[in-house]
Amino acid sequence: MRIVFMGTPEYGLRSLEALVQTGHQVVGVFTQPDKPRGRGGKVQAPPVKRYAQQQGIPVYQPRRIRQEGVEDLRRLAPELCVTAAFGQILSQQLLDIPRLGTVNVHASLLPQYRGSAPINWCLINGEKQTGVTTMMTDAGIDTGDILLQSTLNVLPGETAGELTLRLADLGAKVLLETVEALEHGHCPRRPQEEGLMSYYPMLRKEMGEISWEQDAVSLANLIHGLNPWPCASTDSPHGRLKLLRAAVEPGAESPAGCVVQADGRQGLLVATGDGLLRVVELQAPGGRAMPAGDYLRGHPMAVGSLLGADASEVRNSDHG
Repeated sequence: MRIVFMGTPEYGLRSLEALVQTGHQVVGVFTQPDKPRGRGGKVQAPPVKRYAQQQGIPVYQPRRIRQEGVEDLRRLAPELCVTAAFGQILSQQLLDIPRLGTVNVHASLLPQYRGSAPINWCLINGEKQTGVTTMMTDAGIDTGDILLQSTLNVLPGETAGELTLRLADLGAKVLLETVEALEHGHCPRRPQEEGLMSYYPMLRKEMGEISWEQDAVSLANLIHGLNPWPCASTDSPHGRLKLLRAAVEPGAESPAGCVVQADGRQGLLVATGDGLLRVVELQAPGGRAMPAGDYLRGHPMAVGSLLGADASEVRNSDHG
């Protein structure tokens, strides 16, 4: 069966690898254009493109596939298209080209968590279970018929980056089962129940601003859900800090954002609107990710000092 694959990041790469390694005929790959990445702003190709080139598969990188990719897709004459974190919306004109339709590998248990960031929002909302859905793509956003689903338990303290890799592996497995069922004409298919639908928007950088008045559980969920991008962050006596991992602890009441404990051995403990938040891992501007205790050995922080907007105000007045 002639398959065209559409995907961009690591999540999509796992599905493409699975198709190639099991002998499916992938006749073309569509992916997003190369982009500057990292501190140096060096232009890098997406993971899906690099793998496709290694395998000798033709690669197409239209900025807008709805306008620039139609004829290329038509020439490839796919029987089936597969999408996995492609990053562009397909028009009905594109969807009408493959004989068997277009299957999307979506990282949630649809109809819940439609949208472009289901893994992040699942963690932000404190879900204990998630999964993968293969669905027939239609003109809506994640609204097509469900084919196969598989569930996965969220691990305690798991970040979005870690969960993405586990879901990518699960998605590749479910995709192979789906393609086989489609080939043999016995793939189950059912409409989504709109009454159970939930949709969450794209992530934005400003979502990472920590509000210490929130409860500790919500803040820990936010920190893990926004790691590796855009990352939760807060002002401190030493400048802006990215918070990468955290844990919730019980404790006595203190003003929200107040540092309750700060030393090289036991790390950083901060009061919130409800409960204490232990910062397990952080990153300073221009630095690397490190345990909070290691950071505090070189950047002492006084118990009673404040994080958040108040820290910024104190720092600015000191410099004034």
